[in-house]
Amino acid sequence: MNFPDETISKYSESLSQGETAVLAELNRETYAKVLMPQMLSGGLQGRILAMFSKMIQPARILEIGTFTGYSGICLCEGLKESGKLYTIDINEELEDMVRTFFKKAGLENQIDYRIGNAIDIVPTLNEEFDLVFIDADKNNYLNYYNLIFDRVKKGGYIIADNVLWSGKILDAQEDMDADTKALYDYAHKVKADVRVETLLLPVRDGMMIARKIV
Repeated sequence: MNFPDETISKYSESLSQGETAVLAELNRETYAKVLMPQMLSGGLQGRILAMFSKMIQPARILEIGTFTGYSGICLCEGLKESGKLYTIDINEELEDMVRTFFKKAGLENQIDYRIGNAIDIVPTLNEEFDLVFIDADKNNYLNYYNLIFDRVKKGGYIIADNVLWSGKILDAQEDMDADTKALYDYAHKVKADVRVETLLLPVRDGMMIARKIV
């Protein structure tokens, strides 16, 4: 992944709220022990997610794609006192690490962490969500969007990560690989959905925000 100029990113981070001690430790552990650590949301994107959550003050959040738990911890910063984050990941190998850091963050009672296929798990959740964060297998982004849409409250938000995909979404469509085409299709179909208003933020690898208006 090729992200924006590192100097600009570092400058932005220097003028943003810093990581908590738990997040800083999780950042280090991820880069030390996990394959493809660049999948971690990281400092600046984590602060954006935390800020969105604090602005929205959600009672229920759904995260599709837990990875090592960094983004989930950030999303919990704005949860209502009785709120809950549901987070789903198919990779059981990271479970011990994720649960350890959820506990270190004091969030084990506010996070419902499930291992499995989100396509199967989401229909079993009897909840309406104020905020959904999609950061999982790219070919299923539209499937996830369609699956969760009716479970998002009017005025709720759906945030999808990686929609710029290192700029590859600007390639000619016939030259796109499967993941790039899936992300291209996701962004354009969501933009055309009259049930939402959209904003694509060119932060890190691109975050597309859709606000449900009907």
